[in-house]
Amino acid sequence: NLKIRPSGTMGKKSRVKTQKSGSGSSAVVSPKEMMNLISELLQKCSSATPSAGKEWEEYIQIRGLVEKIRKKQKGLSVVFEGSRQDYFSDLMSWAQEYGASCECFTVANFGAEGYGLRATKDIKAEELFLWIPRKMLMTVESAQNSLLGPLYNQDRIMQAMGNVTLALHLLCERTNPESPWLPYIRSLPQEYDTPLYYQQDEVQLLLGTQAVQDVLSQYKNTARQYAYFYKLVQTHPAANKLALKDCFTFDDYRWAVSSVMTRQNQIPTEDGSRVTLALIPLWDMCNHTNGLITTGYNLEDDRCECVALQDYKENEQIYIFYGTRSNAELVIHNGFFFQDNAHDRVKIKLGVSKSERLYAMKAEVLARAGIPSSCVFALHCNEPPISAQLLAFLRVFCMTEEELKDYLLGEHAINKIFTLGNSEFPVSWDNEIKLWTFLETRATLLLQTYKTTSEEDRSMLEKPDLSVHSRVAIQLRLAEKQILEKTSASGQAKRLHFQKKLEEGAPIPRYEESDIALLENSDADAKLPIILRKLEEVEEGQEIEVGEDSHLLNRAKPYT
Repeated sequence: NLKIRPSGTMGKKSRVKTQKSGSGSSAVVSPKEMMNLISELLQKCSSATPSAGKEWEEYIQIRGLVEKIRKKQKGLSVVFEGSRQDYFSDLMSWAQEYGASCECFTVANFGAEGYGLRATKDIKAEELFLWIPRKMLMTVESAQNSLLGPLYNQDRIMQAMGNVTLALHLLCERTNPESPWLPYIRSLPQEYDTPLYYQQDEVQLLLGTQAVQDVLSQYKNTARQYAYFYKLVQTHPAANKLALKDCFTFDDYRWAVSSVMTRQNQIPTEDGSRVTLALIPLWDMCNHTNGLITTGYNLEDDRCECVALQDYKENEQIYIFYGTRSNAELVIHNGFFFQDNAHDRVKIKLGVSKSERLYAMKAEVLARAGIPSSCVFALHCNEPPISAQLLAFLRVFCMTEEELKDYLLGEHAINKIFTLGNSEFPVSWDNEIKLWTFLETRATLLLQTYKTTSEEDRSMLEKPDLSVHSRVAIQLRLAEKQILEKTSASGQAKRLHFQKKLEEGAPIPRYEESDIALLENSDADAKLPIILRKLEEVEEGQEIEVGEDSHLLNRAKPYT
């Protein structure tokens, strides 16, 4: 039976209380009424993907139902008394007690960047300054060994999705006064800036952008999971002992999902045989900057270790690098926009048309180069805007029949395949002119699909009364356009450069057998040790099939 817990404290020990609603007590909603709304939400979120152009309409309908549910749950969410910073000293003492290193830093407020770690002494680049033992981590395994274990063992969605398991694990531990993780959980933000927290008009600013699809899917997936688990917790015998049975609001789930989404990482299991998902206390207080991954997992000492990205003087903020994420990924999964993102990119879907006369030949040359004949590529914010793989694709895409034959049957055909991604060895001047013209035109066409111009975005960003989320949405929208503008300009400059070469009758550089440049996808990375990393998106150029929910929190490979 659903019990509505009265507003007030749940007992002094845990210092948790349910929020008081405006009137001082919550309106009592019958369990049946709530279950009907939840069933309606589940049905709405489980329906087939809407037809193109109807996604926004569907989002508004789902959002309407969620708001109805939130209104009825007002005052029932679990919150801690006081503010985050009240709990930081407990977090540090707990970490010390559990064998983490706390000598080199303290938690501090960095204004617009929020809380982060501040050096309490000089730290040299590559110096090991932070380690966190496994017993401090919240992992899928610790969830299995908790009160959540019986439900986990019987629910296929939890088994397939580590991120969802971690979110429910957080919620169960948050209401448990005996939880060993309370010092960590109390130090987490009470709200986040992921798009799950955006107002409808703030999300609307992203309409027409590449990012909007993922934002709408994220909301739909979260709402579907909430409805599914609400029903499961109310009806499944294995959930009888869970505090969630008494109180489990949409706001609780949104908070837990956002905590996981902004913080989850892959670490090896204890025996090192596979990777699992984890929340890493204290280390996850670090803010992001450009650089390299400097965190690893030491299996011998069974702890997560982090070395300094650069030299830090006493009192400076200590940063880590979250991985090669685009701004869309940072906004959607981490809740912030990073102004100087060296890895920003937009997606571009390209494919050779099956009805094209030369399709078979083009597909064969691409296959020999290890590139699919249709695929999502990326346009990058820096020069050159295209990767070796996309250059190879475009060269084949623009080849004439004669050129294709040369790469399939000609002398050194096999070796020539390897030079496809090397900018120093054009197929022909004509081919280069065609591919850069194509890219310039495509980028220009993509720019025309936006509802505002870059100038309009820039002037909107000057308004002082913009909400934080509106500002981020407009920055993201503008960043997408800037990459497309750069690509278009780069395409034009390259086209003019190769037209000049053609007019001058310049000889085409030919490769020597000794300097064959392989495509970028070398297997050097395969030899790297298991390193801990902020979850990466699917690599560019991989064709992927993922289940409905597998990419919800963070597009990691699905845990099946």
